[in-house]
Amino acid sequence: MMTFARTDHSILGRWWWTVDRWTLAAVILIAMIGVVLIQAASPAVAERIGLSTFHFIERHLMMLLPALGIMMGVSLLSPRGVRRLAILLLLGSIGGIALTLIVGVEIKGATRWLHLPGLSLQPSEFVKPAFAVVAAWLFALHRNQEGFPGIPIVCGLYLLIVSLLLMQPDLGQTFLLTAVFAGQFFLAGLPILLVAVLVVLGISGLVAAYFALPHVQSRIDRFLDPGSGDNYQVARAMDAFQNGGLWGTGPGQGTVKMSIPDSHADFIFAVAGEELGLIWCLAIAALFAFVVIRSFGRAFNEQSLFALLAASGLVMQFGLQALINMGSTLHLVPTKGMTLPFISYGGSSLLALGIGMGMLLALTRRRVGPGEPL
Repeated sequence: MMTFARTDHSILGRWWWTVDRWTLAAVILIAMIGVVLIQAASPAVAERIGLSTFHFIERHLMMLLPALGIMMGVSLLSPRGVRRLAILLLLGSIGGIALTLIVGVEIKGATRWLHLPGLSLQPSEFVKPAFAVVAAWLFALHRNQEGFPGIPIVCGLYLLIVSLLLMQPDLGQTFLLTAVFAGQFFLAGLPILLVAVLVVLGISGLVAAYFALPHVQSRIDRFLDPGSGDNYQVARAMDAFQNGGLWGTGPGQGTVKMSIPDSHADFIFAVAGEELGLIWCLAIAALFAFVVIRSFGRAFNEQSLFALLAASGLVMQFGLQALINMGSTLHLVPTKGMTLPFISYGGSSLLALGIGMGMLLALTRRRVGPGEPL
């Protein structure tokens, strides 16, 4: 186990004694559980579509290790460094989303991916942590510097990003981005009327999406009335939880992965339900809850408004994404096509989560005094 003397004033020494080691350990444990589940779920999927047996687990490890390395590296940054990284990442990801509308490849009716040599990239994954940090910075400047138009700028950025996401279309990422933005808006202590307007706009957007986007209408209709369409994956996921019982059938012994196309990705929690059982599923949910609650606790101890808002936004994103994935697998919310953080297969998701959690760990490191200026 890594350890440093308290008198060690090197970069790594200061990092070790200031970073939230419990949250770091919980995230690594979640990632290790993900490796077990990908190993259990992916061979059947790979063989079904004509790939080598260990194709997905090999690619998952190829992306997970760099993602964890990026998380550790980003966690070394100062709040100012986090902010600068977020600005660059936001500019790049907005450009990437715009580029998908021109040269992106259409998959399942949406153009969300850029195909690069040896890699497929989903820019919308990277816009989430970047926007959470940049929005926090602008909110803090609005509060701390009289006359600075932080609210108009951040609202303009939000509308730009949401417009691009809806053109893909990607309603799931739009919903998550909006929920986190509204939460930060509220925590910033800004006028409640503006928060209410944002909520109304969000609801109006969902209603508009229902009538304008056939695939959204289909998902909501199937959620409200399972007999109105094809609910095959959700039905099989529910069968998996029933088959698993309390303790599960054992890793690799389940059958649901043989029939669910996305059992290694969006529906990996169903594989956990069948092969690990209810007790382990509750333990996985508890790990996510631990990260969220502990990170909120450290964020609210921050004297810097920027650090508080940015950390809160990042942890809201992490927790909501996990909640949406598990909820859709359990048929508690309409399916969203969203990964389970650090567990589901998905290279862009892993890298973006590595950056986001690295930022969270950096912002919640213990600092003496109010921290550095904005």
